[in-house]
Order: sequence, then C-alpha cells, then structure tokens
Amino acid sequence: MYYKWPLMKNNITEQDIGCVIEFLKSNPRLTQSGNVQAFEEEWSEWLGVKHSVFVSSGASANLITIATLKVLHGDGEIIVPPLTWVSDIVSVIQNGFDPVFVDINPHTLCMDTDQVISKISPRTVAVFLTHVQGFNGLTERLLSVLNEKEIPLIEDVCESHGATFNGKKLGTYGLISNFSFYFAHHMSTIEGGMVSTNHDNIFQILRMLRSHGMVREAPSKHIRDEYIKNYPDLSPDFIFAFPAFNVRNTEIGAVFGRNQLKRLDHNIKLRQRHLELFLENLDPSLYRTDFDLEGSSNYAFNLVIRDPDPAFRDKVEGVLRREGVEYRRGSSGGGNQLRQPYLRGLIPDRDWENYPQVEHIHFYGYYIGNYPDLEESQILDLCHALNTIRRNGP
Repeated sequence: MYYKWPLMKNNITEQDIGCVIEFLKSNPRLTQSGNVQAFEEEWSEWLGVKHSVFVSSGASANLITIATLKVLHGDGEIIVPPLTWVSDIVSVIQNGFDPVFVDINPHTLCMDTDQVISKISPRTVAVFLTHVQGFNGLTERLLSVLNEKEIPLIEDVCESHGATFNGKKLGTYGLISNFSFYFAHHMSTIEGGMVSTNHDNIFQILRMLRSHGMVREAPSKHIRDEYIKNYPDLSPDFIFAFPAFNVRNTEIGAVFGRNQLKRLDHNIKLRQRHLELFLENLDPSLYRTDFDLEGSSNYAFNLVIRDPDPAFRDKVEGVLRREGVEYRRGSSGGGNQLRQPYLRGLIPDRDWENYPQVEHIHFYGYYIGNYPDLEESQILDLCHALNTIRRNGP
C-alpha cells in the first residue's frame, strides 16, 4: 500500500548510497574490518563512552548484552518492561534468566520507578530499562537505589538516540547500553546495532560473544595469552571461550553508519521540533499530550487516545487510513508483551490484566512516523483531522 505519510522516509539518502558506491569501487574487504572499527570509535566518542561493539541488529545487541550478564552472574531475575521490543524479553529468557515485569509511567511510557524498586529481590541480577520511543526512563531515585543495592542498570536506547537525563546522554548511565540502527530509527545502517560500555572486561567479553566466542577477538593481548597458555592443545586462532553467536556486521553497514552519524544531531533537533508541534496542536480532551519531554529524542509521534473508547478508536484509525498515514497500534513493539504467545506458560494466565497502564497503550496507543523532511503544514493538517473526530455520532 502507498502511504502519503509512511513510518519512515529518506532515512537512506543519495549521499549515503554514493559513499557506499565509492567504497565498493575500491575493491575492499566487506566483512568487518577498518570501517567497523572506525564506526565503533566514532560512535563511542559521540555517545561519551570508552567502548562500543557494532553488531547485526538491536536484537543482537540485546542478545550479547544479556549473554554477558550470564557469563558474569549465572542466573537470577532481570526486571523488564511489558512495553518494549520482543528481543529485550526474549534475550532474558534465552539466557536462562527469569523476567520480572513492572508497569509503565504513562508520562514517559518507560518503567515506573516505584514499581521497579518494589520488585527488586535478592535474585535480581539487573534492571533492563527501555527508553521507549525517545523518552527518558531514568530518575534520580532509581539510579540512587540501584547504586546503593549494587544492581546493574542495562539501558535499551534503541529508539532514543541522543536523548538525555540531567544533560547527559542516555546510554552512558548503565553498565551496558544497546542501540539499534534499523531502517526506521534515528539513523540507519539498514540493519544494525551497537553495544556500548565503559567497563573494560565487559568489552572483552562482548567482542568474543559477537564472533562465536573466539578468543582472538578479545582486544586484550593478556587475555589472549592466558587462554593460549591454559589450552596448549588448541590452535591459538581457534579457541572458543563461550558458547556464543555470530552477530557481526559488515563494512558496508559501517560506511552507512559513519556517514549518517555526521547528521544525527541535526536530525534529532528536527524530529524533536516536529514532536513538540504535534503535541501542542492535538486536542488534550481527546488525546494524551502531557508527556515528559525533558531530554527526549523521539523518532516517532506518540498518539495516545485519552479515554478507553473502542468506537472512537475505530474512527481514529479510519481517519489515519483516509489521510494515507501509516501507523502501528500498541506503540513500541505492538503493545503489552505479556499478551504475546511466546510468554504463555511462562507467566500466570491473564497476568497482563495487572498492568493497566500498558494495557491502555496496547489498545489505544499508536506511533506515527516522524522524520526530518516532514513539513510543518503536514503535521498541522493531521492534528486538525484528528481533532475534528467526534466521540459520539457518525
């Protein structure tokens, strides 16, 4: 179907494609090499961390992040949100941890701080917090309690590049942070992701987990030499420390990423201006407009119907279709993950009913594309169309 207003438009530009073509003309090595390393270094500098590891997707970033926790901690519980992308929760399950869910704060769509703290137990290994669609999910109280209890914070920043808390970028507070460069996000390597950390040992583990668990991928010569000494019967080039994965990306992805990173800050400003215009012009008697925008960096418009009303919801969707606007109901990840088949049998029956805030988003929340070349007149026209829908009558 053709959309006048798709979820994403022009996220891969002619200039990006031109850079890749010029790169290919040089008859280069295409598997991960110098451009991957350069992209990792440039990303680390932009974010403000010591180390980054470029991987095949945001989901891959989730996977090796939680696998790293398994190496360090074995098993236990990880606190997660029910409003997130599926791979956050699946990575927890696949690595043998038990997911513990908490409801969201309706003003940020991120996990509610009080509920996170109430769910901390002696088995808690980490809090895996998703900064949903550009909103900041951190609070001073949450950081203070986690620090006091020595519980690691893992940040999913896949949808929130450049968002900040207290003037510092999200992804710099956690022990490990994850980013996605999927086509529809703030910047794109088509498919791709990044894992970032300030922790030297975790960086070594991440590098090995990315490439089959191979010890030769560890940057530290000391670590490589230790394995060689302890396993003299093995070829030094083929020592596998962990039962791991192949989630490497390519030189082509890195060329895209390096070029897109140059305009990321500018595009973030444009998107944020669009979001503010959108929320300022929606009717607050019909839609929720009281989001906490402090430090936010949204790649999508959050459209949330204020009151539960299936008939009104149907009218909203009818207007969006009529206007040629592509949308996704349930907001991030399709709404309440607790309703998904993969969790059946792992959680109590109908447990999703215990999370009323995310339940509302599941049925009455949407996201709509927000990209740099949107015209302000388009945004205002859409707001007008949405505001003229009547609750009663045809």
